[in-house]
Amino acid sequence: MEHHTHTQTAQPLLSRGLVAVLIAQFLSAFADNAILVGALKLVMTLATEKGMDAVLQGSFVLPYILLAPFVGLLADGMPKGRVMWLANSIKLVSGIGMLLVAWYGSQQALILVIAAYVLTGIGAAIYSPAKYGILTQLCGPAHLVKANGMMEGSTIVAILLGFVCGGLLADVSLTGLLVLVTCCYALAVGLSLLIPRLPVVHGFTGAALPAMVKDFAGAVATLLRDRKARTSLLGTSLFWGSGSTLRLVLFAWVPFTLGLTDTSAATNLGGVVSVGIIVGAGLAGALIRLEHAGRALWAGLLIGAPLLFMGLTTQLWQAGALLIALGAAAGFFVVPLNALLQDRGQATVGAGHAIAVQNFCENLLIAAFVGVHYVASQFLDPAQEVFAFGVLLMLIMGLLFVSYRRGRRHDVVADAA
Repeated sequence: MEHHTHTQTAQPLLSRGLVAVLIAQFLSAFADNAILVGALKLVMTLATEKGMDAVLQGSFVLPYILLAPFVGLLADGMPKGRVMWLANSIKLVSGIGMLLVAWYGSQQALILVIAAYVLTGIGAAIYSPAKYGILTQLCGPAHLVKANGMMEGSTIVAILLGFVCGGLLADVSLTGLLVLVTCCYALAVGLSLLIPRLPVVHGFTGAALPAMVKDFAGAVATLLRDRKARTSLLGTSLFWGSGSTLRLVLFAWVPFTLGLTDTSAATNLGGVVSVGIIVGAGLAGALIRLEHAGRALWAGLLIGAPLLFMGLTTQLWQAGALLIALGAAAGFFVVPLNALLQDRGQATVGAGHAIAVQNFCENLLIAAFVGVHYVASQFLDPAQEVFAFGVLLMLIMGLLFVSYRRGRRHDVVADAA
């Protein structure tokens, strides 16, 4: 595995390149979440059998898992701005495809909706290593946590607005929603061209499929051997795996516990979590430096705690307050760990490789957590499941915390010796 070093030029945090990255990311994330609403609306309209919404979700996650060995090589083997342009172009094609289905769709068009959403997943899988990996080149260690906070915060805002606006527009005009999505992707494609052409930091000369898989497996092994990278990898994967599952659990919990049958109640609670994440991400960016990223694990211990008290709530505002606290702990937890993974990845396998491995692990955990949710829902009512989910999160985060602390003590003893 060959590495190429480069010199980071000192520049302010909000350089032209970073601004272009942040705006393109916002538009792309907004469209990613709005197109999900549009795709679900199309599936509900076109499908007669149950479970097609799960197939739709799987069609987005699957490219992340299958392409994981290759997207890191692509992100590190090309200027990352050009990789972002390619990914947004693929998403643009998916938006156009979904729009055509909405205009001319029929019963047979269901497979086209799934195919278009697969393209969205492919674009997102390619995009993710580049969008985070580019921060190490645009910012440097001094601004990396703050840049991650801005990226994470703006992404959460985009996710929230994408869902809210998507839901509102889908009820008024599905075609209008998909036109907006397509325009957002087109703008993101244009903005990607404004990102400076940065050096290739981990050149790849080309190889056969087995060599690519071996290279990816080597990156996984390298990161798992590095204590800090391993902790970050597991922590961020837990964040996304648990967050994706919590969204599903809330849709069952709200009508069961609060007696509210409208969909907006559950989506509003999901939005409240996002608000908390934004607050926590901002605090982490302001308070935690890269060399102290391990301190974020304390916040991880608090993520599951609010879920233990959800069964005591009788009002929507009470649940919202608990979920704001959960989101704040989660945001404070994930941002420094993201920065830590990028830093360790840049020093070992390349930042793009590291984010590709992260995406692979995250989506494996999403699949695993959703599987656990499916099994639990067969035996527990929604209130019991939320409580059990909180206990599970606290247990896993506790094990991660203890493992990190033990490894840190071992490093101190080794250095002293």
